[in-house]
Amino acid sequence: MTVLLAAVNDSMAVGAAPEPHIEETSYFQLVFAVNSLWIIIPLILMLAFAIYFFIKKWLVVNRASQEDGNFMNNIRDFIHDGKLDSAVALCRGNNNPTARMIDKGLSRLGRPLDDIRTAIENEGNLEVARLEKGVSALATIAAIAPMLGFLGTVVGMVGAFHNMAADPNNFNIGTLSSGIYTAMITTVGGLIVGIVALVLHNILISRISNVVYMLEVRTTEFMDLLHENA
Repeated sequence: MTVLLAAVNDSMAVGAAPEPHIEETSYFQLVFAVNSLWIIIPLILMLAFAIYFFIKKWLVVNRASQEDGNFMNNIRDFIHDGKLDSAVALCRGNNNPTARMIDKGLSRLGRPLDDIRTAIENEGNLEVARLEKGVSALATIAAIAPMLGFLGTVVGMVGAFHNMAADPNNFNIGTLSSGIYTAMITTVGGLIVGIVALVLHNILISRISNVVYMLEVRTTEFMDLLHENA
């Protein structure tokens, strides 16, 4: 009996189908698959540009938001004392939008207050335009990257199904699925780049809005100061 069971076990072992071997594919191999490089490379370039531009613009906006806490107090004291040259020198010694805006207002002293306000607001608009220059590029990347990634996926899936239709006798579900998930990696990449660019864009817009608010406050303070001395 024991011999019979052993023989049966041996026959089952011999006739058993071998376990399928599943090849593992790393994310690196998926990302840099040959048939998706034409999408992946532009996405990588977009991501690099977005990060570089964000850092560069962040430094500019951060410098623009820095201001001496006693700046307006010193301007007020100089104007009350009639030391306009000292006020102008103080403005030109500070390299920030507020100082340039107040300097423009001081250069218009002696004219009607409405003219002074208009000059200050025009200078403020120019400063804001300089800060916002190029920021729309991040919004453009945030919009284009997901669409580009989706385009890569659609093209890849069309190619996979075309190959299947061209040679249906050699249809292999493994080959089809491999082509599909390789193509879909472009959508993942596009979404990642788009999300990162959108977040960076919103951060910059928020910081610039804070600078705009600060300029509006300083304009009001300066005009109130001129009304006091009118």
